[in-house]
Amino acid sequence: MEATIVWSVQWMKSSTQVINGFNQVVLTAGWICNGSQEDNGQTYTGSVYSTSSFSPPPEGDPNFVPYDSLTQNDVLGWIWASGVDKDSAEQAVQQQINLAINPPEAQLPLPWSQA
Repeated sequence: MEATIVWSVQWMKSSTQVINGFNQVVLTAGWICNGSQEDNGQTYTGSVYSTSSFSPPPEGDPNFVPYDSLTQNDVLGWIWASGVDKDSAEQAVQQQINLAINPPEAQLPLPWSQA
C-alpha cells in the first residue's frame, strides 16, 4: 500500500515594488508535501517542507500571471521547475511512513525489570 500524498503552498512572499513592470511578483514560497497511510487500523504520516525562490519575470513576459489570478497549481509548478524534485520528496515521505509502520529498532523493557 502507498501513502496518499498532498502538496500545498503554505505561504508566499511578493515584491512590494514594481519589478520589470509587474506588481506583486512572487519571490519566495513555502511548501509542504504531506503523506498519510492506514495500516492495521492506524494512520501513519510523514512530511517534507521547504521554501523555493523564483527569479522575477523579464519585462513584458506574456506568461506573467497577476498575483490575484494565481492558483496553487501555478505555484506548485514553479516550485517543481525551480529544482525541487517532486518524486524524491514523495519518496522521502513514503520512507518516513514505511519506517513508522516497520521501525528498524525498538526500545524494549529492561530484561531484569520484567516480573
